[in-house]
Amino acid sequence: MQELADGGARIAFVDEAPVGFDRREPVILIHGFASNHAVNWFFPQWVKTLTEDGRRVVAFDNRGHGRSEKFYLPQDYDVRRMAHDCLRLIDRLGIEKPDLMGYSMGARIAAFFAHAWPDRTRSLILGGLGHHLIDGAGLPLGVADAMEAPSADGLATENQRMFRLFAEATKSDLRAMAACIRGARRPLTEAEAGEIVAPTLVVAGSLDDVAGDPKRLAALFPNGRALEIAGRDHNRTVGDPAYKKAVLTFLAERP
Repeated sequence: MQELADGGARIAFVDEAPVGFDRREPVILIHGFASNHAVNWFFPQWVKTLTEDGRRVVAFDNRGHGRSEKFYLPQDYDVRRMAHDCLRLIDRLGIEKPDLMGYSMGARIAAFFAHAWPDRTRSLILGGLGHHLIDGAGLPLGVADAMEAPSADGLATENQRMFRLFAEATKSDLRAMAACIRGARRPLTEAEAGEIVAPTLVVAGSLDDVAGDPKRLAALFPNGRALEIAGRDHNRTVGDPAYKKAVLTFLAERP
């Protein structure tokens, strides 16, 4: 991995070249809460899918995650700060206007990036996130409490247990994760969503109670479309073949 160390948060990233041919259309991948670039994008073969489609792929560990710098105050994880980390990275790499794809919390970060820097956003792909981007729901604050519990045993809800076990499996810094979930919950307003003019694809599973309704969210974007994947929940959507097919079609069709 490489590192971005320019005086801001230290961010670890990988920069993968396209395979066979180069469309000169780079894609930035932003992972979800308690995940990292490898778990979210390499293991489900997203990097392989996109590079073999002729796309340069940059995937990074969000602050607090993976090999990037850890922080322990909620304000350090304001979603606007996390979006700015992405801007710093593409500036460092000389990427002018990438396609942005995020999953779950990463989709929230990508949406805030697209709103703040529309001239730096070619298109937007929001996976594992629907209308909860707007209504502020999604991962409950109880997930932060789960990160601080002595163990997963005895946690009150299935979501608490699921995310605690996931964070342990990814060897996440649990104290940093608690701060992150408390700091990164800022919603986007309907008016702000309406100002994002980049072509936007919203994807979520029909059984995903973390994301919210993808169709309702997509309708707020001037150039939005939605895909709901039948029978998939929050964890099983990310590697679904229908998701990959939809993304490749969307990237081929958008301006």
